[in-house]
Amino acid sequence: MNLIPADPRLSGKPARAKRPAQAPAKATSESNAGDASPTVPSAPPPAAPVISSSPLATPPALTAGVASVSHLTEKLADYMTAADLKKVKEAYRFSDEMHLGQLRKSGEPYISHPIAVAEICADWKLDAQAIMAALLHDVMEDQDVKKDELIERFGAPVANLVDGLSKLEKIEFQSQIEAQAENFRKMLLAMASDVRVILIKLADRLHNMRTMEVMKPAAKARISKETMEVYVPIAHRLGLNNIYRELQDLSFAHLFPLRYRTLAKAVKAARGNRREVVTKILESVKGTLSAAAIPAEVYGREKTLYGIYKKMRSKHLSFSQVLDVYGFRVVVDSFEHCYVALGTLHSLYKPMPGRFKDYIAIRKLNGYQSLHTTLIGPYGTPVEFQIRTQEMHRTAESGVAAHWLYKDGEANLSDLQQRTHAWLQSLLDIQQQTGDSAEFLEHVKVDLFPDSVYVFTPKSKIIALPRGATPIDFAYAIHTGIGDHTVSVTINNEPASVRTELRNGDIVEIVTDANSRPSPSWLSFVRTGKARSAIRHHLRTINLPESIALGRQLLAQSLSSLGISPELEEPLTERLLKESSAKSLDELYADIGVGKRMAALVARHIFGLRGGESASAPVDHNSAAELDPVTICGSEGVSVQLAPCCLPIPGDAIIGQLRRDQGLLVHTSDCTQAKRQKAKEPDRWIAVKWGTELNRRFDSRIKLLINNEKGILARVAAEIGESDANITYVGMDEDKDNVLHQLRFTVQVKDRVHLAGLLRNVRHVAGVNRILRERN
Repeated sequence: MNLIPADPRLSGKPARAKRPAQAPAKATSESNAGDASPTVPSAPPPAAPVISSSPLATPPALTAGVASVSHLTEKLADYMTAADLKKVKEAYRFSDEMHLGQLRKSGEPYISHPIAVAEICADWKLDAQAIMAALLHDVMEDQDVKKDELIERFGAPVANLVDGLSKLEKIEFQSQIEAQAENFRKMLLAMASDVRVILIKLADRLHNMRTMEVMKPAAKARISKETMEVYVPIAHRLGLNNIYRELQDLSFAHLFPLRYRTLAKAVKAARGNRREVVTKILESVKGTLSAAAIPAEVYGREKTLYGIYKKMRSKHLSFSQVLDVYGFRVVVDSFEHCYVALGTLHSLYKPMPGRFKDYIAIRKLNGYQSLHTTLIGPYGTPVEFQIRTQEMHRTAESGVAAHWLYKDGEANLSDLQQRTHAWLQSLLDIQQQTGDSAEFLEHVKVDLFPDSVYVFTPKSKIIALPRGATPIDFAYAIHTGIGDHTVSVTINNEPASVRTELRNGDIVEIVTDANSRPSPSWLSFVRTGKARSAIRHHLRTINLPESIALGRQLLAQSLSSLGISPELEEPLTERLLKESSAKSLDELYADIGVGKRMAALVARHIFGLRGGESASAPVDHNSAAELDPVTICGSEGVSVQLAPCCLPIPGDAIIGQLRRDQGLLVHTSDCTQAKRQKAKEPDRWIAVKWGTELNRRFDSRIKLLINNEKGILARVAAEIGESDANITYVGMDEDKDNVLHQLRFTVQVKDRVHLAGLLRNVRHVAGVNRILRERN
């Protein structure tokens, strides 16, 4: 996913490299269309057709046209004061002057794009500051207008909005991934302080997607992929369902044009075939609701092409098997009538079991409220109904932008805006705990899941989490301190594992201990960005000395393999820190110790700084075998973990895996899970060996097949104790005939020799048929 400029503007923009010198103060877009420029057509071209937002429309090619601000002015005059309208016109004139002579790839004056973005914002009735920022959103990025100048002309709020929308093109980054992640991070943090930033950005992206036909297929695919991965989920998270659906369909049309056209043709044909069924259902529903004295608007709705395509892909269906292409919406006048209408519809058509959802009692994360039910209509066709009030309908279509009134105080916000504000504030929490932009982007994308699960605290407060979330995610959703100190959990008053996947309606209670700390293993199952960032932050800070020591050892070994002394002279250190963006050598060592940087690559970079082979040369993934192994004593702390899949003990041949922000994970060399992962990421594996000073016990799993007889468990447990081993877990599986049992123990032993003696002693216990060490 690449965050690249989506504006289909003049490639290279040679004529606009610098701001125009003293352009007329009141230049109009009409005069701009004929401005002298090598790429400006000599005659006024025909007006540009607008791409329909209908999911069935095939986006046509654009031709050059003339921009006009009159339609925007008419929209604003409906709700804006004369004073505010005057400010907007000033912003328009300034933007028009700055973009004078600049064209889009379609041949249109570039000012047509800011005007179109402002019109979309005007549909949401955003305030004057937001409309001004929409008109000015490209002047800083394209025309080198300084923020101070915008503050002087239009005030700090407008300048801050424009700054939040501008990319960081003038900053040099180590990679394109880092650049796109930093741009996205800046936009989201600006959004956290003012949600109008993302509303304008979504309007900007929507217009660009509508007018992207003139771009090359590769560029269309990249931009559409980014839109689908980032902007579509954000629009859904903010409840902007109209934008959400249109962006989905436009992305689908550009990513898979042939599939889009084929499906559009099939839906168009089916529409005619099913018209009789739809008409019959509409008449029946209207008549039934009228007879029940329920004032309601009833209308059919067609699912989006992408929605149909997604269902076909996920359920492996052909188009003819997707029966619920049509749905119906019932909009009533009151909350009570929603449920009365539901009962009336259920008396008209039989409901499908398990297909009813009450999003009124428990609304979605984005504020959406409706009753959903699927009924068996005429001819056995399943038909989905959505029942809601007018107020719910406005929120469902426009989300946080519905009834937009921007307020300074949180107390003045609507319930939906408060929910949005809380989510945006969580972005700031993640930012404070995140190491870099790429990691921040990773955490935020995790939280943009549309599906949610709703669970309760013991005091009946509802907590909404992504589907697949665990009690650890629940604990961090309440407070970071609770998550950090979690030791156990009860679900519905029953003890449960912290790995348990939560379900709708679960009552979750967290037990904490002030001495407890997060475990690196939690990162393997938590789902929310907040939990993931908090755990990683803790592991980085609390275990910093261990990580620094491990990183220093790993780098020293990699340098020695290249014939370089681990002692780095000061000039070389300064260059290394500057080029690696690390503040100190300790930070660089810590990054290596937690797996964020690879010691071999850092060593190669140092070799290049000293005039050796280029640091960008290919790295031999088998070089780990040539380095001196890292010594493992088992007491290094959480920076070194023993893999739970194979539970290595001293005496086993072992190998180490460097995991990002989790340190070193030690596997046995014959571990099947390790072999699979090594094939995927060979550069993250290093040679390790056991140390000689091992002053602790190590867990190992054993499995026994025993006769079902009296006292057998006690005899086995006693023999394990006599063998100087401690039992930390015991489990039993019973066979169907109740003749043999399978016992499983986790025991603590000193090393492989100690375990072999234990197995030999237990094998001689009467009633034990077989005993072996259990591996993954």
